[in-house]
Amino acid sequence: MPLGPVMVDLEGTSMTAWERQLLKRPGVGGVILFTRNFESREQLMALVAEIHALRDPHLLVAVDHEGGRVQRFREGFTHLPAMAALGALHDRDRAAARRAARTLGWLLAVELRAVGVDFSFAPVLDLAHGCSGVIGDRAFHRRPEVVGELGHQVVAGMRAAGMEAVGKHFPGHGGVQADSHLALPVDHRPFDRILHDDLQPFDRLVREGIAGIMPAHVVYDQVDDLPAGFSPLWLQRVLRGRLGFKGAIFSDDLSMAATESFGDFPRRARLALEAGCDMVLVCNHPEGASQVLDALEGYADPVSMARLARMHGRRAPSWAGLEADPEWAAAVRIARALDDDQNLSLPV
Repeated sequence: MPLGPVMVDLEGTSMTAWERQLLKRPGVGGVILFTRNFESREQLMALVAEIHALRDPHLLVAVDHEGGRVQRFREGFTHLPAMAALGALHDRDRAAARRAARTLGWLLAVELRAVGVDFSFAPVLDLAHGCSGVIGDRAFHRRPEVVGELGHQVVAGMRAAGMEAVGKHFPGHGGVQADSHLALPVDHRPFDRILHDDLQPFDRLVREGIAGIMPAHVVYDQVDDLPAGFSPLWLQRVLRGRLGFKGAIFSDDLSMAATESFGDFPRRARLALEAGCDMVLVCNHPEGASQVLDALEGYADPVSMARLARMHGRRAPSWAGLEADPEWAAAVRIARALDDDQNLSLPV
C-alpha cells in the first residue's frame, strides 16, 4: 500500500485498536510522535516497530527533534543544544562551528535512527530577526549566509547517519512576532526583501539537495493573501519554480490557530495539497484527522508518493553499537560543551 498524503499522531505510549485501524487507512502516510508518546528508549523502539509493521512500504515515522526547547525525547537521549549555540560559536570560530554543526546533525539523526524514527522536522532555517518568540534560539543566526552554511552542515551530518532532513519554515517565520500556533502572523515585507534575506538559506539547501521543506503558516501580504503553506504562488512558483525544489513539501500542523479562518479540516487539507504540499499534518485532533481522511478517500498522487518514499530512514544502528562507538562519544562531548556555552576550538 503506497504512502498516503496525511500524517497523523497517537494519543499515548502504545497504539489503541482504533489507532491501528486508522493507520491502515490508505490516506495515511505517516505518524508524528510527541513527548506524550515517549516513556523510554525501549518503549519507543517497540512503538515505532509496531507502526512500521502495519504497512509495506512502512509508514513514515517523524518527530520534531531539533535541540534546545524542541526535543521530544530526552531521557536516554543526548540533550542537544539550541541551534543558536552554533551561531554563537560561528561568531568566534567559523571552522569549529562548521564541524560542530555536522557533528550535531549526525548525533541528532543517529540516535533517532537507533530507535527506528525515519526523520526529524529539522533544521530550522528561519533567521533570528529578534522579534519572534516562537523561533528565538531555534534559529542558527541572523545572517542568512551563516544560517545556510550551518544548516548545510547539519543536513550533511543527518544524511551521513541515514536520515533525510526537512528545512523549515519556508520562506521564513523569523520576521514576525505572532506565534502561528496561536494566531495568523502577517509579514508586511516586500518580496525582494524576503528574497535577498530569509529565502537565502532555503535557496542554498535546495541547491544542495535537501529532501524536505515545511512552509510557514504566515501570510506575506505584499506577495499573496494566503499563508505560504496554502499558496500556489509560494510553493509552486517560488519554491518549485524559482528555487527548483524537487523534494517533499510537508504542511505545518493544520490544527494550528493560524489555519482556522480557512475552513474546516478537509478544506484546509485541500488548500495545502492543491497549493503543492505532498503531505499534510493533522495533529492533536483525531476527529479532524478522520474528517480529512474521509474527504481524501481515493486521493493519490504518484509524484508525491515518490517524493515521500525518499524520506524513509536508512541504516539503523543499535544503542549498544552507538555506546561502543568513539564517534558517538565524541559527538556527545561536543553537544554537552555547546550546551554549556564553552568556547570550542577543538577538532570534531
